[in-house]
Amino acid sequence: MNLTERKMVDVLKKLKGEFAVAGVKAEFEAEGTRTEELMRLKEICLAAGVSLTLKIGGCEAVRDMCDARAIGVNHLVAPMVETPSSLKKYLRAVDMAFPKDEQDRVEFLINVETLMAAEQFSDMLKIPEIDKLGGVVLGRVDLVGSMGLDRKACNSERVFNITKDVLQKAKGRNMTCVVGGAIAVDALPFLRELPKGLVDRYETRKVCFSCPDALGPRADEGIETAVGFELLWLKNKRDYYATIAAEDEQRIQMLEVRQAQKSK
Repeated sequence: MNLTERKMVDVLKKLKGEFAVAGVKAEFEAEGTRTEELMRLKEICLAAGVSLTLKIGGCEAVRDMCDARAIGVNHLVAPMVETPSSLKKYLRAVDMAFPKDEQDRVEFLINVETLMAAEQFSDMLKIPEIDKLGGVVLGRVDLVGSMGLDRKACNSERVFNITKDVLQKAKGRNMTCVVGGAIAVDALPFLRELPKGLVDRYETRKVCFSCPDALGPRADEGIETAVGFELLWLKNKRDYYATIAAEDEQRIQMLEVRQAQKSK
């Protein structure tokens, strides 16, 4: 573990101890996390004593699920699950990738992140396999995008009402309820206005906060500290690949000189 990664562990321990942070998140989907990066992140999570959430590439991304199982993620999220059919595909894929005796050690969630998904959610809850689903993540940025709006609408009354409706239905099935998308300090009034006990976690791009403790008077400081953690992660990633890119530079230059001399 390098110096930056050790700093990340220290920041995570502070986030966990002072700001009710439950875990860290990575994405094979939009973020494009590579397997090596996920392994490094898992080591950091273990050292800090927090969980690891992974968003896979799709509802039937079995290869992603196999990687998630091998690395040992705690929460698995499937994106763009919009219909009962796609939810069935996801839960059946879970059975392909995770043996029955391991499934109770992983929480399986879906992203509800489009207007269609929100409208279809009641029907999703009726499928026979629904008991395998552990929770939902309300993705606000993609939700407003599906409504033809920009991210400024994430804290709007319309999005609030959709969020409340979906999460209340999920909570009625004893599911974990998570809110994500454009989570910054200005999202705190939105989160605090939701009914007490409805939200279990909220998440920034990289950090997952546990409610209700993470909605306390220092919540804004917690979110800013989470931004600092993400910045460390991105710098560590940049430096790692810069080292790889530079490791053969000397030999490349030598071979180019050799070729140039032969062509004369």
